[in-house]
Amino acid sequence: MKGSTKNDVAVLRLSQKIAVLLVVALFLHSCATLDPNYEEPTVILSSFRAVPSDGIVPSFEVGLRIINPNATPLDLEGVVYSISLQGQELVKGVGKGFPQIEGYSEGNIKLSASANLLSGVRLITGMMKQKNESLEYEFEAKLDLAGFYPSLKISETGILNFNDLGKVENNQ
Repeated sequence: MKGSTKNDVAVLRLSQKIAVLLVVALFLHSCATLDPNYEEPTVILSSFRAVPSDGIVPSFEVGLRIINPNATPLDLEGVVYSISLQGQELVKGVGKGFPQIEGYSEGNIKLSASANLLSGVRLITGMMKQKNESLEYEFEAKLDLAGFYPSLKISETGILNFNDLGKVENNQ
C-alpha cells in the first residue's frame, strides 16, 4: 500500500471488523426470531363466487380459511393467487390489509379477482373440441408473512368431474 499510513490501515481493518460484527449480529437476530417449533399455517380454499362487475370482465370473490397452529399471531402482509382450469390461468388477484390471526385460531379472508378473458376463450374452445367429462383445476397462492417468516406457498390441484356434480351420496 504505497502512500498509506499506518492510521489508514488501522481504520480499514477496524471498518472491516465492524462490518463483520454487524453481519453476525443481523444473522443472530434473524435466527432468534424464528421459532424452531413453528408449524406452517394451513390455507384452505373455502369459497369462490361471481360478484357484480363494472365492465365486461367478470369479477370474483375468493374465500380462504387460514388455520394458525402456532402460539404467535399471524400477520399477513399480502396475498397473490391464481386459479387455473385445464392449464389456462383464468383468475388472478392480490390482496392486502388483512386482520391478524391470533395464535391457535383460524380466520377467514376474502380476496377479489378478475377473469382473464383470453384464457377463458381458449378454455371454452378446447372444451368444445375435446368434450371432456372432467376439468383439471389448480389453485396457487403466495402469502407474505410479516417479520422474518418465509412466504407461504400453497398449491392445490384436483379434478372436477361433471358426471359427479349432480350426485349426492347417501351415507346412512
